[in-house]
Amino acid sequence: MPEFELSGHAKEMLAERNILEEWVWRTVNTSTRKRMGEDGNLHFTKAIKEKDRRVLHVVVNPNSDPRRIVTVFFDRRLSKKTEKRK
Repeated sequence: MPEFELSGHAKEMLAERNILEEWVWRTVNTSTRKRMGEDGNLHFTKAIKEKDRRVLHVVVNPNSDPRRIVTVFFDRRLSKKTEKRK
């Protein structure tokens, strides 16, 4: 049984935002930052070198089995912080 699954919404966001599924799995498995949000979801972030180091943000519902990836997006706020550190 997989540890994570993509929700329908997350699959739509991959297509709409030109995000590769491989990047989602990389972010979840080797995130730079993982935190529990006030929304009760886990938030994983990682800079994606193939996308000019833009930060991918993956939101996961930890209470479902398997854990469900709710949504995926490039986080402009975090990407700007990454740019400043270069």
